[in-house]
Amino acid sequence: MSQRNFKRSFILFVLFLSSFLFVSPVFAADNWHKLSVKDAIQSPLGKEKLTPTVKLFMSGQKHAKAAKEFGSFKSNKRSNAFGKSAQAACDRAFISALISLQERAISEGGNAVVDIYTITKDKKFESAEQYSCIKGGFVANVALMGTVVELN
Repeated sequence: MSQRNFKRSFILFVLFLSSFLFVSPVFAADNWHKLSVKDAIQSPLGKEKLTPTVKLFMSGQKHAKAAKEFGSFKSNKRSNAFGKSAQAACDRAFISALISLQERAISEGGNAVVDIYTITKDKKFESAEQYSCIKGGFVANVALMGTVVELN
């Protein structure tokens, strides 16, 4: 083998191996995260997008007695996670799911969504302070269940 062919082969081999440094995180397995509800809601995105007239109460949070109940509804939202931190990608999916629940409350005639909990991949997670999220290489996913009510 000539020296020129050896150099060419070596360079191609190094490029091939180094490509795994950049590609492997993309194919990473889904990771579960438990993140702060308060931080997400008080983020610039949450402040901008959430409707203040429809109140949101996570499972375990105290709220006024419901005068009327309209039913329980699920919201399953995803966000682009490529190149984003788990916090950024998951918060976007969480806020999107909350917006969907608020829109459902408005369409049903309610003014609040209570007892909200995470039900991502059929794994129920109830907390007043945290929500769960799955983040993979490309997508973050949050699924929420909540009960639409009219509060006194």
